[in-house]
Amino acid sequence: MAAAAGVWSRFINSAAGPKTIFFWAPAFKWALVIAQISDLKRPANKLSVKQTSALTATGIIWSRYATVIDPINPLLFLVNTFVALTGGYQLLRIYRYRQSLQTTPPDSNVAANSEPASKP
Repeated sequence: MAAAAGVWSRFINSAAGPKTIFFWAPAFKWALVIAQISDLKRPANKLSVKQTSALTATGIIWSRYATVIDPINPLLFLVNTFVALTGGYQLLRIYRYRQSLQTTPPDSNVAANSEPASKP
């Protein structure tokens, strides 16, 4: 039991512990990951390329930064890796959607949705 108390005490008082911004910034950044995961339900044509690209780039940049700062912050690295991965997946969805628009002949949509003319 004393060992667990020692581990807990070290965590609380560590340079990246809950008494510092190094803990709380990554904790709140998980909201971005949750938002991107909830966007998986949205159609790809409703997603913003600029916003998703910015989130992906931010995730990549800050993942790298989390490994070179002092103290090294594994929580910051983890959350930003997930921001980059979810953003990258959303960009892939947008790309696939736009590619499907280019490969679909325009006349096939009209023919499939048109009804035969009714006779009077």
